[in-house]
Amino acid sequence: MRSEHEMLHTILHLAQEDERVRAVILNGSRANPHAPRDIFQDYDIVFLVSSMDSFIQERRWINHFGELIIMQTPDEHMEPTPMPRDRFAFLMLFTDGNRIDLTLYPTENITNWTRDSLSVLLLDKDGLVQPFPPPSLQDYKTIPPTAQAYADSCNEFWWVSTYVAKGLWRQELPYAKFMLDRPVRDALHLMLEWHIGIRTDFAADPGKQGKYFENHLEPGLWTLYIQTFADADYEHMWQSLFIMGNLFREVALEVANHYGYEYPTLDDQRVTNYLHHVKALPADAKDIY
Repeated sequence: MRSEHEMLHTILHLAQEDERVRAVILNGSRANPHAPRDIFQDYDIVFLVSSMDSFIQERRWINHFGELIIMQTPDEHMEPTPMPRDRFAFLMLFTDGNRIDLTLYPTENITNWTRDSLSVLLLDKDGLVQPFPPPSLQDYKTIPPTAQAYADSCNEFWWVSTYVAKGLWRQELPYAKFMLDRPVRDALHLMLEWHIGIRTDFAADPGKQGKYFENHLEPGLWTLYIQTFADADYEHMWQSLFIMGNLFREVALEVANHYGYEYPTLDDQRVTNYLHHVKALPADAKDIY
């Protein structure tokens, strides 16, 4: 597996030799001096280019980076295709295990390009790019909740919990699993991010999809959190749903107390009672109540 030094050398060598590439920017975790380093870190690269369409139409230049396992071009599958394109991404996984997520931006749209706060300028042939401040997590910080955002999160969690109950009673495994692990968990994640923010003055990075939760949650909350992941057993999924409710309630009350917001206690009580009621319904029930 090529080292970071070798990979950056390969990327910059192509950029320096190809006149169409006018600037190169490194984004993401490799631009973050505080991010954990491991073998699966991508190289998030931006090329500012003078002729984007030529890169898209003729792709032999990709061979310069190495032999591919697989590639995805998500902008190519957009329907309808935006005209003109304002960017184009090549997501590339190579046979040595390295991955480059390369995004092309046309130089003529440089005024509309938004710099990511985790950015390092690696090459600028024409002085196109204003000097960067040191990379930071500014664009990735958790935003403290407004009263409306807090209320919406609580409503979403308890409302969609009823969908999980419906799917579990029907034994519709894919539906119930999706509702549990997507909208319900998303609302829980948001509340946990606010909880961590309060505890750390919104300086901590919870990570994408909560990947750093273990670093920031108190041990008791982390223990509860890992119990929210269920297998395909319906009884286990019911238990995960109830544990999610307990965890959500605990952190949501803390957030409410911190900001002086109102926690929807009545919604919580009514929905929790409803969930237990649905769980106890016989499979041949003709009415819910």
